Amino acid sequence: MKFERFGLGILKGLAVTVIHLFRHPAVTQYPEQCLNVSRRLRGNELVWSRARCTGCATCAKACPQGAIEIITSTNLVDNKYEVQTYRVDTGYCIQCGPCVEACPFDAVYMGYSYERAKYRRADVVQADDGLLESAERPVSAYFHPELAERLPAQTLLVEKIVEKRK
Repeated sequence: MKFERFGLGILKGLAVTVIHLFRHPAVTQYPEQCLNVSRRLRGNELVWSRARCTGCATCAKACPQGAIEIITSTNLVDNKYEVQTYRVDTGYCIQCGPCVEACPFDAVYMGYSYERAKYRRADVVQADDGLLESAERPVSAYFHPELAERLPAQTLLVEKIVEKRK
């Protein structure tokens, strides 16, 4: 056994350690610092547009889990459907996206949020006004790349994270 072989390997390993010692940290302090995820993230919620929805239930038919329930009524004056209830059970939803792709009127979007954990099973059922787009429920650019410029650019761990969470 020659010591030169083992000593050279130890020195190479120490060199890698010393190089990484002077780099910035590659982790974030999660609750205080937050990475911006991809603009096309399929978050754990759906965002629905009441104005664009016609009640055709194409999204409910495309859902492989049956997580979307639509109750409509007919409007005889305008000769079209009116959506009475639009309900999504996000406990069953697997965020696969065929409902967004199937909607011919662009009334369903994937959400951009991913921190929507709930403690009770009844709280994961979202309905009507709880599905509308708002400041805390932005839409994702999944299947709608024209919406990407409204969302922040993705941050990676190789960049320095200096922003504080609001």
